Amino acid sequence: MEREYMEFDVVIVGAGPAGLSAACRLKQKAAEAGQEISVCVVEKGSEVGAHILSGAVFEPRALNELFPDWKALGAPLNTPVKRDDIYLLNSADKATKVPNFFVPKPMHNEGNYIISLGNLCRWLAQQAENLGVEIYPGFAAQEALIDESGIVRGIVTGDLGVDREGHPKEGVFTPGMELRGKYTLFAEGCRGHIGKQLGKRYNLAKDADPQHYGIGIKELWEIDPAKHEQGLVVHTSGWPLNKENPGGSFLYHLENNQVVVGLIVDLAYSNPHLSPFDEFQRYKHHPVIKQYLEGGKRISYGARALVKGGYNSLPKMVFPGGALIGCDLGTLNAAKIKGSHTAMKSGMLAAEAIAEALAAGREADELNNYVDGFKASWLHDELYQTRNFGPAMHKFGPLLGPAFSFVEYNLLGGKLPLTLHDTRMDHTCLKKAAEAEKISYPKPDGKISFDKLSSVFLSSTNHEEDQPIHLKLTDPSIPIGQNLPLYDEPAQRYCPAGVYEVVTQEDGEKRFQINAQNCVHCKTCDIKDPAQNITWVAPEGTGGPNYPNM
Repeated sequence: MEREYMEFDVVIVGAGPAGLSAACRLKQKAAEAGQEISVCVVEKGSEVGAHILSGAVFEPRALNELFPDWKALGAPLNTPVKRDDIYLLNSADKATKVPNFFVPKPMHNEGNYIISLGNLCRWLAQQAENLGVEIYPGFAAQEALIDESGIVRGIVTGDLGVDREGHPKEGVFTPGMELRGKYTLFAEGCRGHIGKQLGKRYNLAKDADPQHYGIGIKELWEIDPAKHEQGLVVHTSGWPLNKENPGGSFLYHLENNQVVVGLIVDLAYSNPHLSPFDEFQRYKHHPVIKQYLEGGKRISYGARALVKGGYNSLPKMVFPGGALIGCDLGTLNAAKIKGSHTAMKSGMLAAEAIAEALAAGREADELNNYVDGFKASWLHDELYQTRNFGPAMHKFGPLLGPAFSFVEYNLLGGKLPLTLHDTRMDHTCLKKAAEAEKISYPKPDGKISFDKLSSVFLSSTNHEEDQPIHLKLTDPSIPIGQNLPLYDEPAQRYCPAGVYEVVTQEDGEKRFQINAQNCVHCKTCDIKDPAQNITWVAPEGTGGPNYPNM
């Protein structure tokens, strides 16, 4: 098919913190040098921020570098952290508060802010456009443009107006465009589908530990003003999770009597009967959490996988004509439970490398100066110092893991002359269903806990129903023929949006049903399916959740 095309110096895939910071930095460097650098950002969400979901306690270090005058520019950082409360939940109704002295240093939040990352990205997009960046929301990058020499030359956006069988719809079909660039940056977030393809094409992870992931499920609440304490940060570990099914939780007090509450379940969990969504619902009934939510109103819901392998799992960052940045690269600092400042810095470093390359007349080569800049940066030092956090939590569990981290960071300053490794891939960690304890989840009460479908409704998720299913099965027989007898088909439970169902037909036969219109783009299925049989690809642009301020 002959496609229309547009040419830019730099094409950036994804308008999250990494992509937008890269775009802003490119324009800043161009202005400093008197260069002209054309920059295009494509975003699959209906608007910038529509698909952004994060806790989020935000460390402003990278923002201070990118826009030192961010306060005067009106950046939406309105709630400084006032206090950290850390609890070990011993059971469904008991908890132990951890004295501040024993909290590992990376979890201290002095100088940080409680924010909506979606709103920060909207603000960053405004700054980028003011600098001359072209941003195209509602356009999903579908594949990388790679020439016969193996050089990335840009991306192709997805076709619009295609029916379920893949045929163009009469009168509404619009073929995707080629967006060509001298360099292309991939900032798709966790488990980016083009980043995944590039990783295989260029064997980027050959020298790294396997990547590790969690699923974060989050709600936004408006609570009783008498229970609200603006700036309070609450973190918990322990119940309802455990060493074999690890994770932790957060509850942050924003402005305007709002709190965000969420549970992160490590996708190395072992029990196939576990449902992260239902664990989150029952977690909210713990007295430590319920005391804030009781009498309040749930406003929004969402879910997103997060990349947490850290330094040991970083792939090669560059390939001919492009680079990975942000969570496409895997820069989240799990010890801090923060990835926004690291994503921003990675984007800024890549932008500086590209500006330098273009000024020297180079294009479409490997950005080795990005790699060198990363190694010389505080981002490298921060990720290196916390490289043992994830493996320690997996090896030692929710009690001894934090104790190990306390010794390493508080007593040894992150300079332990030892590197722990975690080489087991998350999708291989499930026990067989017959060997695992069944879990009976309480029925939601409609006040503190809720069902999946009403939750998905609050995410404002929408897809054009008559379009190709964007959740691809390599072998359609595996869910019923293999996953059901071995693992009681865990997709029914690990999906936080009710996308996957095992339906019993009139003749008694089982059928695997995919409700793709429910998908909130968390990508957990792409990560956790034990047969690695599900591939998530971008649906039509504007499809998916529409988060207002998550």
